[in-house]
Amino acid sequence: MAIGAALVVGTTGCSMISPQATTIGYAAAEGVNVPDESGPLEVRNAQIVANEDGSEGNFVAAVINRTDESHTLTIELGEGSSVIPLTLRVPAGATISLGADGEEPLLVEGLDTPPGADIVGFFQSGDGTGVLVSVPVLDGALDYLAPLAP
Repeated sequence: MAIGAALVVGTTGCSMISPQATTIGYAAAEGVNVPDESGPLEVRNAQIVANEDGSEGNFVAAVINRTDESHTLTIELGEGSSVIPLTLRVPAGATISLGADGEEPLLVEGLDTPPGADIVGFFQSGDGTGVLVSVPVLDGALDYLAPLAP
């Protein structure tokens, strides 16, 4: 009996000390999710789909406003003297899927970041303090990304 109990505990005990993968939030796609410190707007699956040389791209993401007020999302891509500003106004209670459902992506000109690299992005909305996030730069090599490339 004791041997049977030891076998059961020995073969199932891993789950007692191992973290459950389903309790850890992650972006299940190529893009990144922006932490909530950015403000009242939620930014999901943020990515840039660039042309071959990385000189320009399209910012693609889902931006969600769960509040009763319109808010503006401010994004600054890059660092130093080569910061590229982007802005997007999101109405109250709306979700804008940039690059999907008939919504145009935001054009990023003067990118200078090759596909396969990341670019630093500062995201801020409402009264949020804003947050820095590494945004992946992809190309249109995959069939579903090809229409999103500039």
